[in-house]
Amino acid sequence: MTRRPVIAAAKRTVFGRNRGGLSAIRPDDLLALTLQELLAATPNLDPAQIDDVIMGDANGAGEDNRNVARMGALLAGLPTSVPGVTLNRLCGSGAEALVQGARAVRSGDMDIVIAGGVESMSRAPYVLPKADRALDPGMGLEQTTVGWRMVNPKFPAHWTRSLGTCAESTAARRNIGREAQDAWALRSHQRVAQAWAEGKHDGFAFAVGDVTRDECVRDDATAASLAALKPAFTPDGSVTAGNSSPINDGAVATLVVEESLVGALGLEPIGAILGSAVIAGEPDDFAAAPVPAMRKLLARTGRTIEEIDLVEVNEAFAAVVLTVLHDMPDLNPDIVNVNGGAIAIGHPVGASAARVVVDACRELQRRGGGLGIATACIGVGLGIAILVEVP
Repeated sequence: MTRRPVIAAAKRTVFGRNRGGLSAIRPDDLLALTLQELLAATPNLDPAQIDDVIMGDANGAGEDNRNVARMGALLAGLPTSVPGVTLNRLCGSGAEALVQGARAVRSGDMDIVIAGGVESMSRAPYVLPKADRALDPGMGLEQTTVGWRMVNPKFPAHWTRSLGTCAESTAARRNIGREAQDAWALRSHQRVAQAWAEGKHDGFAFAVGDVTRDECVRDDATAASLAALKPAFTPDGSVTAGNSSPINDGAVATLVVEESLVGALGLEPIGAILGSAVIAGEPDDFAAAPVPAMRKLLARTGRTIEEIDLVEVNEAFAAVVLTVLHDMPDLNPDIVNVNGGAIAIGHPVGASAARVVVDACRELQRRGGGLGIATACIGVGLGIAILVEVP
């Protein structure tokens, strides 16, 4: 019998801004809250039957150290018999957790998995490299919020430039300028604000304390306000804080099960995971990585881009989505990020790619079903793509 992994339930926190409404919550507690919400939404699930908790987490340097998936599961009150594993594929970590959960279900190794991701970028600590000799009083602190740190000197300098600088270079090689990036950012804010107003996040995103909506959505964003922002990475660059994703806190948890179990759990499938692909390229060209990831996925699953009804691209930068549209002229822009993306929703790194998978499924449900791709660029030249289906 062919086993088919499906997402049976999903919950996420609203995504908090840097030092915002979620910043007082430890990442293990943030994950525990999300697991508790997921369990509350699946009352027929016996928690003792959960085979594993698989969570993406890109930092791991602070309170999320030492396997935050296991810590969050214990804090959520799951039985001590339920395992947990934390993985790191940087910005693709949340999607990778879903891939590994689906793979385990498809193979028969597991039947019920919780998969997702967590990140508290507000609480990312400073770190010091271990000294070879007595500590130098002038030793600098290294931030752990995002990007490279303690870089190995053997790496070529162009590989280890800031993420924004790399995205800028990728866009420049395709003549994707500031105006186009700002226009996409404005589209994102407008569509995310509209999606919230229309209740499209209801049943998935839940409030945390006084934070009832993703905190970085700018209802008042305009072309003029975005155009007024200075370049963020190079003096004459095109990437700004306005057309980049912000720094965020948040968590996502999904229930991935073998399809035959959904009825007994009293649930309706959100979507099935049909396949996945990861690719690697030049570390400084990560912004283009969703393209070969999607092409590899389509080839592996025997599909064409014309068969795809919806695409969710994680908006690390507007330059990323515009690069995808440039390099895949057969991809209809009208089916890409139809409800906006991470520029407005936020990008808590370890959790974001799980969010785009669920949002792709939920939008396909609203449209009556179909095939969708969720994809993300990943630092150090990686890309990931997942094919989902909603009957």
